[in-house]
Amino acid sequence: MTEPRISIVIRCYNEEKHIGKLLTGILAQSIREPEIILVDSGSTDATLSIAGQYPVKIVQIEPQQFTFGRSLNLGCQAAGGELIVIASAHVYPVYADWVKALLAPFSNAQVALTYGKQRGDQNTQFSEGQIFIRWFPEHTQEFQAYPFCNNANAAIRRSLWEKFPYDEGLSGLEDLDWARRVAAAGYKIAYVPEAEIIHMHDETRRGTLNRYRREAMAFKAIYPHERFHFVDFLYLSTANILHDLWRAYRQKVFSRNFTGIFGFRLAQFWGTYQGYRRSAPLNWQLRQTFYYPRGIGTPAPKQSREAELVRYGSQSPEE
Repeated sequence: MTEPRISIVIRCYNEEKHIGKLLTGILAQSIREPEIILVDSGSTDATLSIAGQYPVKIVQIEPQQFTFGRSLNLGCQAAGGELIVIASAHVYPVYADWVKALLAPFSNAQVALTYGKQRGDQNTQFSEGQIFIRWFPEHTQEFQAYPFCNNANAAIRRSLWEKFPYDEGLSGLEDLDWARRVAAAGYKIAYVPEAEIIHMHDETRRGTLNRYRREAMAFKAIYPHERFHFVDFLYLSTANILHDLWRAYRQKVFSRNFTGIFGFRLAQFWGTYQGYRRSAPLNWQLRQTFYYPRGIGTPAPKQSREAELVRYGSQSPEE
């Protein structure tokens, strides 16, 4: 029997700093010769010339027509594989079996979507690193009980995408909306920590604020009854700042991250407040996943793996 064709869809815009590393990591995967589709929304830097050095199919979308959902729909439409891996252009895989691990749960016909672990690199904001730990734990969830996922590192069935295309009108969280709809139709979501990538955000404080504002606007559109009050901004900013300061102190990186922790968390929750200003109590599981810090005990240790690392020049992926 032949293996099903695998397609990888990457959305990008001005990603010259990162796209080469991701494509190198894809070509190092144990699953050989996947179809790679790059959906570009008007890059003006060297992104396309770098991508042109790799076996990729480039799909163009005009910047004024861009939404996250529309670019994904274009990528999925162009994909020839039944299983479609979705990756952000500013991530790269840690292990050579990233794709294989991400696709393993699809052996169960009820699984519609899988997503994998994300971690930052040495330049990642401390608070964002804490978010990665919260959102992407070390333990597997074969059948997740709530519709959370993240399209920076995920996979779906093309046949289900044909029935449930991404919502092109959302300002973000098109992945959450898709997960919600397929879960309501009786399909399963799986979380696979072995499918690990490094996720890099090169954002200013304004960029962080805008990201959380648009995601809050999208969340409110998906769940119109939800609210996020000013008291939520005060409480969650304070709780997460204190949590991050304690973590930084325990890790002996307090002084170099003190200012950054305040800046990131205030931008995160002020952006969230602005996005929700016209909107109800959040679903508890989603509220915990999106906003609440983990307990202040010791984090779960990173699971060791014997899988082959992807080598990027002289460095390993985690350096």
